[in-house]
Amino acid sequence: MIGCATTSTHESTGQYVDDSVVTTKVKAALFDELSLKTFNIGVKTYQGVVQLSGFVDTLDQKTRAGDVASRVSGVTDVKNDLIVK
Repeated sequence: MIGCATTSTHESTGQYVDDSVVTTKVKAALFDELSLKTFNIGVKTYQGVVQLSGFVDTLDQKTRAGDVASRVSGVTDVKNDLIVK
């Protein structure tokens, strides 16, 4: 079926569901981290690559968010676009 095929810009239904699960797990892991809990960190996932966006107060918090995200099952890479205020 052509509808289930994946291309470099489109995900199959299965990949979309997998990425949604990864996004949810990363958000939960970030929320569970006390030093990051109060920040509104955006998380998007595409083919296992997680992109973090938003603002944090320190470089340590930015680094910690990337570390937390990278340890989540299903994450293949992390693009840490968090900005230190």
